[in-house]
Amino acid sequence: MSKKILGLSAAAVLACSSVLVAKEIKIGAVMPMSGPLAAYGQVTNLGIELANKLQPTLKNGDTIKIVLVDNKGDKVETATATTRLISSDNVVAVLGALTSTNTAQTIAIADKKQIPVIASVATNDKLTANRTFANRVCFTDSFQGEVVANYATAQGYKTAVVVVDQAQVYSLGLAKAFESAFKKNGGKIVKKIKVTSGDKDFKAVVSQIKQVNPDFMFLPLYHPEASMIARQSKQLGLEKPMFSGDGVANQTFIDLGGDSVEGYMFTDFFDYTNPPSKTSADFVAFHEKETGKKEVNSFTALGADTYNILLDAMNRCENPSDSICINKEIKKTVKFDGVSGLITINKEGNATRSAVIKEIKNGKAGFKATVNP
Repeated sequence: MSKKILGLSAAAVLACSSVLVAKEIKIGAVMPMSGPLAAYGQVTNLGIELANKLQPTLKNGDTIKIVLVDNKGDKVETATATTRLISSDNVVAVLGALTSTNTAQTIAIADKKQIPVIASVATNDKLTANRTFANRVCFTDSFQGEVVANYATAQGYKTAVVVVDQAQVYSLGLAKAFESAFKKNGGKIVKKIKVTSGDKDFKAVVSQIKQVNPDFMFLPLYHPEASMIARQSKQLGLEKPMFSGDGVANQTFIDLGGDSVEGYMFTDFFDYTNPPSKTSADFVAFHEKETGKKEVNSFTALGADTYNILLDAMNRCENPSDSICINKEIKKTVKFDGVSGLITINKEGNATRSAVIKEIKNGKAGFKATVNP
């Protein structure tokens, strides 16, 4: 046999062995794809899918398969989905589960099984406390609350009413953070009103706010309740500056609120008209190519960042299926060039990153300012 044929045979053997070595690795995604929080889940999952299209394989040739489970925005469904992904699908990590309440369920289960979780938009401060396998790419409520309080103080607002959703840890935590920072700045909380997710009639709430006549209203709520309060405020003649956190950072909030959310302000993670890097600008362009839409929701950007940071960590592990190694490497993330900006994750799993402030004008959320940590 000639040397040439021997060489070709050896190359063929090597090619076959590399194909045999390369494997499929599953990562889980728990998202509210239906139900009251579907607006969040769908845009976040879009980010994961687009990031997967851009980077479907690891450096060693292993293919990444995303296993998506719809938690319908429900705590029990979240627990069931997380258990299924870990026990039946054998995922090496979980992305999700959006709201802080549901993400806490995912983390509690995954932590016991030593499976890392990367949360995209779950901001409650306590989420990562005493949880080895919990991580996030978003800022925390304490940072977000300070951003709102400092902005309000800079505008000369001295009194505020806080409307808090007692059924959501996100709302309770963000309200507490805002109140602490606002009082520290010399501001006064003249009234705190409790509501519950799913409430529809806020006329009594609006009447109470009118009576105390604050400079400013802070509504750390999700978009269904926040939009209805804005609508009913307009109907009853209450015209005060309104501010929320990232819970209203979606087009659905604007669609539901209509004219009544004109001038409404909120904190967000990302603004597609101000991409912070080439990586970010390239993703915005890819999003438009794939979806036909120029506008990139901030949750889409953070969804992509959870996927990209996870793959970056997996690429640093000798065995990219080793969940313990993956978790350790996630916590070594320093100034990662993400779609939503530079992200550093500390040993507690919390991210250091910037925030943006947006204001709704003419039915669109527009960039107002970037706030660095």
